[in-house]
Amino acid sequence: MFCTPESYADWVGSPYAGEAAATTPLLVVEGDATCSLPSPGALPVVVAFVGSDLGGDGPAGADLIVGPHDLAHLQSAVAQNPVACTSLAVLLRNPPSNTESGLAAESAVYSTLQAGPEFERWRQANPSSTPDDLGTECVVSAERIGTTLQICLDRPGRHNAFSVAMRDQLYEILAMAIVDDTVEHIELRGIGPSFCSGGDLAQFGSRPDPATAHVTRLMRSPARLLDLLSAKTTARIHGYALGGGIEMAAFAGEVVAHPDTLIGLPEPGLGLIPGAGGTVSITRRCGRWRTAALALATDTIDAQTALRWGLVDRIEPGGTT
Repeated sequence: MFCTPESYADWVGSPYAGEAAATTPLLVVEGDATCSLPSPGALPVVVAFVGSDLGGDGPAGADLIVGPHDLAHLQSAVAQNPVACTSLAVLLRNPPSNTESGLAAESAVYSTLQAGPEFERWRQANPSSTPDDLGTECVVSAERIGTTLQICLDRPGRHNAFSVAMRDQLYEILAMAIVDDTVEHIELRGIGPSFCSGGDLAQFGSRPDPATAHVTRLMRSPARLLDLLSAKTTARIHGYALGGGIEMAAFAGEVVAHPDTLIGLPEPGLGLIPGAGGTVSITRRCGRWRTAALALATDTIDAQTALRWGLVDRIEPGGTT
């Protein structure tokens, strides 16, 4: 639904706005970028303001700023998975007081959506297959060079898709780095054509029940450890840095991108939200409006856009593994 700032204010202030949101999950506001928009609070609706370009300037009350050419993508995303998209918008409106509470809130919403009809529809259209590693293969390598610990995601044939085995092995390595005071610097890289293409889709249908998955996600969270190690960590990304890949990398104190890097948050297209810490890490780096724009209004952004947004700290050619 398209509206002016005035009609939007009337809509969001109506006692019937909650009922209207059931059939109107997207509000597109057109007006002056300096206008004031009231926050929609906990209403399950995505509020987009049409500005000059994606992630540009706009009123604080909006969930994201889009350019005119981004509207079709946004409208399609919300139409296909309104519950996931509006859930992400509501979550991002309520910034956590700390990393731990942010990860817990993100995981709770993610787990709820795992039990929802949108993710189930995606699962039915994309039946799970047998993963190529079942926990016995080494998919994360670590090498100590002086006081530097180099950690490499090592599933190059799958663009380092983030599997359960990769999560567990990365967690163990990061945990050891925390207790080893002689580790002064950590470099996180990906071997092969990409840093990390996100969660391993072959395992998405093999999850336990959502409640157990929520508890496991909190117990075995590389994001939590990366946050604790952020001051001494550099993430070097290249190729695809999607979903959990960019979510984890964004916790690093320094993120260096190769010029070929493409960054995206594809989870809403699966009926989910980012679940590897991205609502905390990416929002911390570039704000909730750009986080929502990345997830809802575009497939990927390039390295130059990521640099302009503050999602990466610098761009360097070479250095891929």
